Amino acid sequence: MTKPVHPRALRTTPDTVSIEWDDGTLAHYAGIWLRDNRREDRDPHNGQRLIDIADIPLEPKIRSATVADGTLTIEWATETHRDGFDLEWLAARAGVAVDGSLPPVPVPWLDGAARDPHQDFAWLPSTELHRDPVGRLGWLTRLLEDGIAFVSDVPCTPAALLGTVAPLGRVSETNYGSVFDVRAEPVPSNLAYSDLGLGLHTDNPYRDPVPGFQALHVMTASPDGGDSVFADGFALADHLRTLDAQSFEVLSQTAVPFRYVSADADLHAERPLIELSLRGRLTAVHYNNRSIAPLPIDGRNMQGFYTAYRRFATLLREPRHQFVHKLRDGDLVVFDNRRILHGRTAFSSACHARHLRGCYLTRDSVLSERALLHRRLSGTLRS
Repeated sequence: MTKPVHPRALRTTPDTVSIEWDDGTLAHYAGIWLRDNRREDRDPHNGQRLIDIADIPLEPKIRSATVADGTLTIEWATETHRDGFDLEWLAARAGVAVDGSLPPVPVPWLDGAARDPHQDFAWLPSTELHRDPVGRLGWLTRLLEDGIAFVSDVPCTPAALLGTVAPLGRVSETNYGSVFDVRAEPVPSNLAYSDLGLGLHTDNPYRDPVPGFQALHVMTASPDGGDSVFADGFALADHLRTLDAQSFEVLSQTAVPFRYVSADADLHAERPLIELSLRGRLTAVHYNNRSIAPLPIDGRNMQGFYTAYRRFATLLREPRHQFVHKLRDGDLVVFDNRRILHGRTAFSSACHARHLRGCYLTRDSVLSERALLHRRLSGTLRS
């Protein structure tokens, strides 16, 4: 159900409408922005814009602004028409939690070793994931908040993985195919296909775009070794920023080359180990010691980068930050590949078989499925 919003205060100048919302948020809506977003200039069916920026007045001026019946009404000094703006829509643009339609905000967790797998993360049986839309919405919300969520009782059959993730998002095909099998091979093309332990990492930083979410389905678990290890890269990056702001800055501003070469692929991309948005918010962690390529030799501060790189790597190795869990046959884990680092302990393929089947889901499709499901359940999705 939609949460009603109420402005505490309204202030108007010829160029701006300022609203203090009931949660204390103070938002300033520029007149040019309001004029650019009037409903009458959008197609009523698909919501796409019917005009270009060159079609609106250069400097629209506000004569007055009033609030009544859930609507902010603007009277323009430079034009004869009035425009109404839905208060809930305005509040959502300011980041005010109105109806849960905004993407969930990540909730960082640094205490991996203290985490209980079944109490601190979302679990849902595979049948409920498909049949219960309310449960699936809660599961997807927790996935976006925690960066990781689990499904149980998935049949250990080759087709079960794609069938299980179908309502979660779209599968992204790579040089590995739509799905890939993680098991030990005599001559592995990737160390993931060995029985060696793998340190914490994110997958495929050499790919553009980087896979958004990864799903791993346990077909056969090894009874001795092969435990899964996870850590929250956002929490660790924030921890580094607190401990060593200079190292954080270096890792967020240094372009790092990654490379993967095999018989059927030659992939290369550059990106920082810690990626920030233009607003300075964490958007991704790219850490993969197996595929990092040599940095350009003309780097201006090579020693500074390696000092910061080592500092971050040392944090990743601290056991208190690592969530270790032995997944069982039929368990499936989905995690944000741009946030959650994963690895495993070593195992002996000569003694016990271990087989996981995996795939990647595009990030935008997972966010879209969650948003569409929320709209359906709240009755706001148009048919």
